[in-house]
Amino acid sequence: MKKALHNYTKYSVNRAKELRKDMTVFEQKLWYYLRAKRFFGLKFRRQVPIGNYIADFVCKDKMLIIELDGSEHLEDKQLIHDIIRDDYLRSKGYKVIRFYNNDIEKNINLVLQSIKDSIS
Repeated sequence: MKKALHNYTKYSVNRAKELRKDMTVFEQKLWYYLRAKRFFGLKFRRQVPIGNYIADFVCKDKMLIIELDGSEHLEDKQLIHDIIRDDYLRSKGYKVIRFYNNDIEKNINLVLQSIKDSIS
């Protein structure tokens, strides 16, 4: 098992596997567009362990992480956690973009355009 690249733990690997099996409806909807190189020929992976964190979607070629957030991410404690998490991921060279589940549900085309703009 490759462990050195992101120093992830056995726990995060196992948790990522669980999350892949139990995707939210919003993750499933976005994954439909990102999987199998459907999005501009780019390879995306889902639920990728990076350090102590698990990123929702990762395109390593573009060093891009896409996070989908529910309403709990609006709470102060979670906002602070997300800032620390994003800072860590950026320190590893990734660009992090976030969307709310509501964005996926109401305007997937705008989300896809935003992703495209972030990799251009």
